[in-house]
Amino acid sequence: MNTRIALLFTVASLLAGGVAAEPVAKPLDPDRAPIASVDRFSDKAAHLQLRTADNHIPGPNQPVDFDSGPFITQGLAPTTGKPVRYYNFDVQTTMPAPVYVLYHEGEDKPVAGQLDIIDTLPGEKGYNDFREVWKVTVPKDYVANTIADAGALRGAGYKIEQTPALRNMPVVPDKSTAKARLKGESAELQHAWYQGQVAKFFSFDEAPLSGSSVPLSPIYVTFNVNPDQPNGGPGSGFKGEPNSEQTHNVPTTLPGDAGTLRCGWWPSTTTPIGRRSRI
Repeated sequence: MNTRIALLFTVASLLAGGVAAEPVAKPLDPDRAPIASVDRFSDKAAHLQLRTADNHIPGPNQPVDFDSGPFITQGLAPTTGKPVRYYNFDVQTTMPAPVYVLYHEGEDKPVAGQLDIIDTLPGEKGYNDFREVWKVTVPKDYVANTIADAGALRGAGYKIEQTPALRNMPVVPDKSTAKARLKGESAELQHAWYQGQVAKFFSFDEAPLSGSSVPLSPIYVTFNVNPDQPNGGPGSGFKGEPNSEQTHNVPTTLPGDAGTLRCGWWPSTTTPIGRRSRI
């Protein structure tokens, strides 16, 4: 008799409660999430800025002062010859990487408090400092930072739309600095989700960017030894003024000029070498 009562009670409980619901994902706190480890100078990520035992480039995940050489260069303005300075973030392709920006249904502003989501770090296949914006529409009851991974986002079944907008957002180690900006933009490190970790990046928003590939603006550079000579080209260093940081490099455009986007570097005597920089 006791056994029968127990069985009936169990069946009744199942009928009343139904199938157990899947656990609801809880939003993550960006301030408490782990910080992604970044190395821009490894043999997988770097080209002209490859770390060696002799060049004193910062080690893996060490903060980088981009306001010092070899990460910033002083060249000459194209028409006036006055000094100009630009950041050099090394060679990359013109194929932008994605960045996912979340919007609630029916709203035209991103979800308040939600970090944008990226799927690559420097050194990983497909990484690029420039990113193409993909708009993700989430339900009205979506809570910010419930999703913090690109794979989970793509698998959630939300509407994802490609946009023409490009963003200049190089991912760097935590506590890195790059202080120069135009138009009063903040030089503080920004935050994005990467596989449940917080990736730190700089934002350079001096000019609107759009397109399916990263547009280029040429810059002409002069090396100490011509690229067609032994030990020539980038490894020989830029030709400069004695006892000065002033080089003879000349960009063809400056911020505010038509076509000022990403610089494709050209040596003064040979063919393009495809280096990239931010002016």
